[in-house]
Amino acid sequence: MKEVQDHWFRLAKAEGYRARSAYKLLELDERLRLLRKGDRVLDAGAAPGSWTQVAARIVGERGRVESVDLKAIDPKGLPANVRVHQADLREITHESLGGGRFDAVISDMAPDTSGVPMADAAISCRLCHALLDRCAHLLRPGGSLVMKVFEGGDYPELLKRAKSLFAEAGASKPKASRAESVEIFIWGKGWKGPPQNGDEAPARARPQPGAGWRKPEA
Repeated sequence: MKEVQDHWFRLAKAEGYRARSAYKLLELDERLRLLRKGDRVLDAGAAPGSWTQVAARIVGERGRVESVDLKAIDPKGLPANVRVHQADLREITHESLGGGRFDAVISDMAPDTSGVPMADAAISCRLCHALLDRCAHLLRPGGSLVMKVFEGGDYPELLKRAKSLFAEAGASKPKASRAESVEIFIWGKGWKGPPQNGDEAPARARPQPGAGWRKPEA
């Protein structure tokens, strides 16, 4: 297994990506076509910036990537179509992100892990629910989403919610993910937003995730 993981690490170094997690987004996008040339993309929980690098290359010069993380993202070496923000996504203003809605929201964020799998999975799901809440204001109709979550007791509810908000949705685990990892990526295409007729079951109260969001080495 270590040899397999070292393959992705060496490949990232050779191809100029900041982390091996870049290949997760590359595989997901190749399979699902979540990003397109000219898209405007929000990268939530972007540090150190590998998903930002992938998104920026896919959307090209006519596209735009807004990258947000509580941790500082080094802008050095990032293309001109990227803008970084050190901020809490729950607090950053719409205007700070350039106004308007995004064609796609991508997220490889995860909570600071406690070592208690059930607790970590629950917090991860809350982060994703919070991101879906923000999508109502950030994502254009028909837009796309991909977000990392830890599988656990709350995961089926999260996936069900995603399927209610998109024309097409599912979950995938890329080859670059560690086999023993509980991470999985929920994706959606064709953002519909919350049903207007009240058909969606009310979301049960979800405690706000604490500060210190991060991406464990992936």
